[in-house]
Amino acid sequence: MRLAHITGSPVNPSHFTVLVRSIPCSQNHSYSKSVEDFFSTYYPASYVSHQMVYRAGRVDKLMKDAEKMYRMLKTIESTTKKSYMPCCLCGKSTHSFEALNNDAESVEIKTSSDELQPSQREKKDVEKIYRKLKTIETQNKMSSTPGCLCGGIMHYFKMLKKEAESVECKTSSDRSQPSQTDKERPAAFVFFRTRYAAIVAAQVLQSSNPMLWVTQLAPEPNDVYWSNLSIPYKQVWLRKIATLLGAFVFMFVFLAPVTFVQGLTQLDQLRQTFPFLKGILKQKFMNQLVTGYLPSVILMLFMYAVPPTMMLFSTIEGNVSHSERKKSAGIKVLYFTIWNVFFVNVLSGSIIRQLSVFSSFRDIPTQLAKAVPTQATFFTTYVLTSGWASLSCEVIQLFPLLCNGFRRFILRRQEEPCSNHALTFPHHTEIPRLLLFGLLGFTCSIMAPLILPFLLVYFFLAFLVYRNQILNVYVPKYESGGQFWPVVHNTTIFSLVLTQVIALGVFGIKRSPVASGFTIPLIFLTLLFNEYCRQRFSPVFKRSPAQVLIEMDKQDENWGRAEEIYKLLRTAYCQFPLLSLDLSTSQELSMAGNSGQNKDEGSSKDQESHNPDLNEIKLSS
Repeated sequence: MRLAHITGSPVNPSHFTVLVRSIPCSQNHSYSKSVEDFFSTYYPASYVSHQMVYRAGRVDKLMKDAEKMYRMLKTIESTTKKSYMPCCLCGKSTHSFEALNNDAESVEIKTSSDELQPSQREKKDVEKIYRKLKTIETQNKMSSTPGCLCGGIMHYFKMLKKEAESVECKTSSDRSQPSQTDKERPAAFVFFRTRYAAIVAAQVLQSSNPMLWVTQLAPEPNDVYWSNLSIPYKQVWLRKIATLLGAFVFMFVFLAPVTFVQGLTQLDQLRQTFPFLKGILKQKFMNQLVTGYLPSVILMLFMYAVPPTMMLFSTIEGNVSHSERKKSAGIKVLYFTIWNVFFVNVLSGSIIRQLSVFSSFRDIPTQLAKAVPTQATFFTTYVLTSGWASLSCEVIQLFPLLCNGFRRFILRRQEEPCSNHALTFPHHTEIPRLLLFGLLGFTCSIMAPLILPFLLVYFFLAFLVYRNQILNVYVPKYESGGQFWPVVHNTTIFSLVLTQVIALGVFGIKRSPVASGFTIPLIFLTLLFNEYCRQRFSPVFKRSPAQVLIEMDKQDENWGRAEEIYKLLRTAYCQFPLLSLDLSTSQELSMAGNSGQNKDEGSSKDQESHNPDLNEIKLSS
């Protein structure tokens, strides 16, 4: 399936692109010149061009301010056109924002200039928007034309004075910043003519010093996490060690709430610790609520803080793509949940007094066989609260619903959110939950099989819910190519081996040497199967086969798609996109009712038909 994904997917710019980090600094020329000289010398036949990574400072802030101003103007314009609020005392409607009807199209056409460097092009676009606002405001002030028949002078752009002044200040301060060369970072995207050349350049050492000219296959354009590209490569391994230690510390700090939750399941300990609860706990309903349902709810509430924390750790690590960041966070959440939800709950029950320290390795299966059934009720309740309840919340999308209501009715913002705020599938939260429930099903199936019907219902409902969410709700921004599948495979093998170890302890308690003798070879056979899968299938997820890549390159050459691919590469990786595609879309929708819109759209389409590069930029964005 991995190979089918590679061969069946459309032309992907990441297959021709290599991310180069730790570019050596030179006093004679810039980073861009160093990259061009290096790859032109050592890869003369396959090197095409490159795209530098820039420091996201003032330019990024200017772009965000310009986007905010544009959204505010379009929101006010659409509100004015819909409401037609009366002016002064005459009751006539005004159309003071008609001068800005074509701002989005002018800005969109401006982005087609590929000859400029990113920061220069973005500053010119921001300055153009600012000059247009100042011109309209100045004309509005100098003309003193009455807004309507009442003679009242309208100043609709007065509210934008502070925003315009802030843009002016930021633009002038940006001019005082260092030159474009000083804003380059020691990282770049290098484009090659063929997939095979890119994969070779990504996997070999480029220098005798492994810490210089570090290469790897570039992520997809929408998958790039730009802020982490500015991190020096020499800091990455330090960041990984620091975040690993932080994750371990957080994992052990979390033992306190887990131990508290397990204390609620022990009725005798509750009566001894809190004597005033004796009368309340005598009631059957309160007894079942406190010892059965309440611990799993409390643990589930504490677990909500785990995915954001692990995502923060994965961001600090320095991952250069969103998919790597989610994968790293998902692995941390998986280890955290298996340790705290399963092992800590099993070992912190009543049996913990006998097994504070294992006497020998041979006692582990027996102790696990005794401890797991004692927590079967807790695990069943946890499946109900964390599994079934999570599916209902997944369908409702409670948190985005509350945020949307707060934005619309409290903040009074009626504009549609941009595509950057679109919902994406939370791999780092849902996949660890599924794997944890698989572990609970395997381990509890021997001594507590009553949990299996609840898990069966959960997996059936999860299939229906997630299928609907993936097809109709979540917006896929990038393709990771099944990078989570090795994690799923390894966790499933671990669950099987742990189940077989518990079965070995159960047969030891039952004093059945024949059953124990047949269980030991089963463990070795499972481990051998895992080793076969690791040798047979795991390398495909780490490296792409040269045979497949060369055949795809020959197919592109026979079909004459080389020039199309080169044009796509030139516009694929854009660090500072001026305005996202959803802005122009919302602009067209908001002006659909205007009588002059058809004419404007027709002229825009005619211009696009004469400029094919503009169409390619829109498609690649």
